[in-house]
Amino acid sequence: MTVDAHHHVWDLSVRDQDWITGPELLALRRDFTIADLAPQARAAGVERTVLVQTVTVAEETPEFLALAEAHALIAGVVGWVDLTRPDVADELARLRALPGGRYLKGVRHQVQSEPDPRWLLRADVGRGLAAVADAGLVYDLVVVPRQLPACAEAAARHPGLTFVLDHLGKPPVASGGTEPWAGAVRALAARPNTVCKLSGLLTEADPARRTTADLRPYADTVLDAFGPQRLMFGSDWPVCTLAASYPDVLTTARRLTAALGEHERAAVFDGTATRVYGLARSSS
Repeated sequence: MTVDAHHHVWDLSVRDQDWITGPELLALRRDFTIADLAPQARAAGVERTVLVQTVTVAEETPEFLALAEAHALIAGVVGWVDLTRPDVADELARLRALPGGRYLKGVRHQVQSEPDPRWLLRADVGRGLAAVADAGLVYDLVVVPRQLPACAEAAARHPGLTFVLDHLGKPPVASGGTEPWAGAVRALAARPNTVCKLSGLLTEADPARRTTADLRPYADTVLDAFGPQRLMFGSDWPVCTLAASYPDVLTTARRLTAALGEHERAAVFDGTATRVYGLARSSS
């Protein structure tokens, strides 16, 4: 059984995705729905997923919670709230009282777009992170390598909050380099309240660097730093379709973890996500 711990959906008739700009992203400028994903996921052996926010719009999270309520495939939602608002705790409680509110498992903000590399360490953000921890939720980190040191410091400041690093912290796969990304990832992984998603590698790579051998140094770095018990698979669908099909993304992840033992692979593709996000087992 497999959990896809990271995917998105959007309907452009409901809301624009203003980050989809330029010819390189043109293929994403259409609707991507659960109805599109579900048959691909089931065919690939994926029984549960985590739906992750895409835009910093308050209305998106209630919509995602309603989707989770309506679709058995979605076992959890990572939504968005403004961490700087003084009533974050009240907002999280409001979301949990909505239809599908029980599926709210975490919060994410597009930190990668913040010009301040230490945004996570601001006092108002820190109060928001404390509220997320008090609510028993996790915090997903979507960051670029220069922001990783602040992630490690934030994890140290909030030991009761689990931080989940999306897309390995976006390593420089296209250039083939590893530092300073690798050192910063190891420093983050040294904090016991951190987890990493094996996701997003193919789209970070240059088309000429999309082989398993090219991706292996980055996968091996996080496997060594976090270990299988703190690593989880995510497809990053539909963004991944810029580089590969859904089954190919899963196949690549399985190749990158082929040297692991059976129980270790089970952690990466099921156990870690189930534990960290508190996902219910499928009843099907």
